Amino acid sequence: MTTPSFTIPQSDPPLSPRQSLPTMYDLPSDNPLEPGLPDEFHLLQPQLLLLTFQPPNWEPDLVFSAADLNLYYNVRHPQWYKRPDWFGVVGVPRLYDGHDLRLSYVIWQEGVSPTIVVELLSPGTENQDLGQEL
Repeated sequence: MTTPSFTIPQSDPPLSPRQSLPTMYDLPSDNPLEPGLPDEFHLLQPQLLLLTFQPPNWEPDLVFSAADLNLYYNVRHPQWYKRPDWFGVVGVPRLYDGHDLRLSYVIWQEGVSPTIVVELLSPGTENQDLGQEL
């Protein structure tokens, strides 16, 4: 005994979900003041960078990296800071005073600027992230 199969001919095949469904950038945000919300990649990329940033000539204890941590950069304006999606510094201990996690990174106190800084762009905040919008 065979099971009958029903097929419905389609003149135009349906679009794939990638082509037909809106993205988070196409839909309005719950918060009108927040033009860009983190997407899946904004959560995964800093983790990937954290796990792979291992400069070959440095001991792991002298490599510090952080995601979304305040980075204070101007001694003349101590309240000015950036909060990059991720940054890495070589030549400073991973832990503050050998045992405490860092709550911020103050360049003039550490004496070492970040080796690399990563800011992930999203369509809603691209101009601001690039410093093109005040």
